[in-house]
Amino acid sequence: MTATPLSSARILLVVGGGIAAYKSLELIRRLRDHGTTVRVVMTAAAKHFITPLSAATLSGEPVRDELFSLTDESLIGHIELSRAADLVVVAPATANLLARMAGGLADDLATTLLLATDKRTLVAPAMNVRMWEHAATQRNVERLKADGVLFVGPEAGPMACGEFGPGRLAEPPAIIEAIERALAAGALLDDWRPRSRGPLSGRHVIVTSGPTYEPIDPVRFLGNRSSGRQGHAIAQAALSADARVTLVSGPVSLPDPIGATVIHVETAVEMRAAVEAALPADAFIGAAAVADWRVETVAGAKIKKGDRGSPTVRLVENPDILAEICNNKASRPAVVIGFAAETEDVAANASAKLHRKGCDLIVANSVAKGTSTFGGATNQVQLIDAKGAESWPSMSKADVADRIIRRLAVELSKRQ
Repeated sequence: MTATPLSSARILLVVGGGIAAYKSLELIRRLRDHGTTVRVVMTAAAKHFITPLSAATLSGEPVRDELFSLTDESLIGHIELSRAADLVVVAPATANLLARMAGGLADDLATTLLLATDKRTLVAPAMNVRMWEHAATQRNVERLKADGVLFVGPEAGPMACGEFGPGRLAEPPAIIEAIERALAAGALLDDWRPRSRGPLSGRHVIVTSGPTYEPIDPVRFLGNRSSGRQGHAIAQAALSADARVTLVSGPVSLPDPIGATVIHVETAVEMRAAVEAALPADAFIGAAAVADWRVETVAGAKIKKGDRGSPTVRLVENPDILAEICNNKASRPAVVIGFAAETEDVAANASAKLHRKGCDLIVANSVAKGTSTFGGATNQVQLIDAKGAESWPSMSKADVADRIIRRLAVELSKRQ
């Protein structure tokens, strides 16, 4: 088995009481497949949905569920549990559990160890859509994020109650990816506890992500295959480094990173306006695949087939957002990072783009046939500056994002 951040990790998994608790068993199994040590704590409500025996069998460790256990608490068990892990994961985290965490309550084993831990906590919420959208829940989420708690999900979709919307527990692979990010970020952050000590504390970072869709008529558009996964991963990594993040996103099927100010757009013109409105900023990362052209005249009705044959569409150039940001002396961020998606001569074309646009760094990658850059989970990039190119091995987009943010922190520190 290839060594990963999960291979030797110790995870303390707190299972809350909700119908999604059954997914925690799959999460335990997948973590164990990675070689991770998993210790499980269950709330009283969780035992209505899954049994301690199931969790203990899959984890290979006894399940804890009693604060006043004579055996465990004779050794101050809640302190030992809270300190012996590399990361605390709460999945599922119900609305009630989030409220108790935000209020600092310690009325059972789960909330007591969450209050006593000195390790970072990753939370995967799961609840009814109305509960998730309620102002009280959103206040609790923002309070927890300000306290340094990480979030993954929730996802949108059909629910057991018959409703549809955000509130579904993130799938186990997404939670595991978030766990890997949190573990890897330990090398970036000296101390998990106060987010105010992150390397981008007090910095405002604008990130663009996804494609742009340029309408031809009310039905059709010009677009590209960008999924937004790399841009969204960069926004999440910047949040983890304690930046204030504005994410300007084209049309994607990804959930918004909780804690970021997210502006949804469709066209390049809309994206430029959103970026300009978000300035000033300390850094700009243009990860979006902005369409180079748009249709000069958008048809007001669907273009129909007819005897006159195929329609003629005239294209005009879209605004060059990256170049405009770089050359605006009044509001240029201290560090500007662009992206170059190339099908050939990647390093040469990206280096030319760096000098032509005037940005500080270019993240170059190949989108030639057979690569997984567009839509895939991995990316292989070259980081280019005025001195040359640095080739990175193929890695997850989350890992690429972490390395970009680490480099951004270095570049900003040079300009202080």
